[in-house]
Amino acid sequence: MIAIIDYDAGNLKSVEKALTSLGEIPVVTRDKETILAADKVILPGVGAFGDAMDKLCQYDLPDVIRKVTEKGTPFLGICLGQQLLFDSSEECEGVKGLSVLPGKIVRFPDQSGLKVPHMGWNSLTIRPGARLFKGLDSGAYVYFVHSYYLEADRESDVAASCEYGVAFGASVERDNVFACQFHPEKSGDTGLKILKNFIELT
Repeated sequence: MIAIIDYDAGNLKSVEKALTSLGEIPVVTRDKETILAADKVILPGVGAFGDAMDKLCQYDLPDVIRKVTEKGTPFLGICLGQQLLFDSSEECEGVKGLSVLPGKIVRFPDQSGLKVPHMGWNSLTIRPGARLFKGLDSGAYVYFVHSYYLEADRESDVAASCEYGVAFGASVERDNVFACQFHPEKSGDTGLKILKNFIELT
């Protein structure tokens, strides 16, 4: 069973629909026991870092997420769900993230000719052997919508990177923890392949 964590995030339905199209019957839930019992867990998200952490705390979910990641259950963060896995974000100074992985979230610098948010299709540089990208070639295009990006403390956590004025961690992978800054559920066949790879993890 795949659990999609419901904390009033915006893109729950699109993630659920993408998984359903792959033959899965995901459960959208904030019930702790259901999440802890799931075979795989997804943390989606759009919106502001601070608001999202407030909601997770309101529903008493941060410790549940940490337990899931610590016990080895395959876990996937999507968009804001990737950012929340790290320590902090410039978007909301003083708000602590989940600290599942070390690093911080920073805002794209103002540069001539670059619009913020970074919105649209962009290509990935994929690390050889990255399990989430099995069967995909470096240069694959995926869909982004974000104003803040990951600076990971450990380069070895970065499974795929992207260039938008600066190079940033577009996806991470550490043991059973995976995440994407982009939206696989909105990235066509490439995104569905990424989700299928996650589903098939053992």
